Amino acid sequence: MAKKNSSILGRYRITEMPDFGEEYLDEEAPAFIRFEVGGGGEFHFGYVQGIMDLRTTQRDGKPAIEWSWEGNDGDHVLMGHGRAVLEEDGMLSGIVFVHEGDEYSFRAKKWAGGNAKKKPKGRSNR
Repeated sequence: MAKKNSSILGRYRITEMPDFGEEYLDEEAPAFIRFEVGGGGEFHFGYVQGIMDLRTTQRDGKPAIEWSWEGNDGDHVLMGHGRAVLEEDGMLSGIVFVHEGDEYSFRAKKWAGGNAKKKPKGRSNR
């Protein structure tokens, strides 16, 4: 359950992913990652989306979070794990690992607005 470091919980707008251009990030919906109080969450960037089982923790005295996830990239079932740290400047720095695949680093900022549940164009949610 995500309770210890509630300051890291919430919705974040993914603003940077060095492996992708800005246009790809928002291909289907605005890129985001969300950590919920009950230990769940979700993310979506480009064509990759997933649901998470997460735990809060600390890294170097900073609020942090770790998760396992399962999801898809529209055509393929994916799973993996990830982690993120809430930096002193309020930015979230993290990485999403795909099991037997790629890893994607990201930076995100707290996001109060936007439609994180926007239905993807031409892709089904699995």
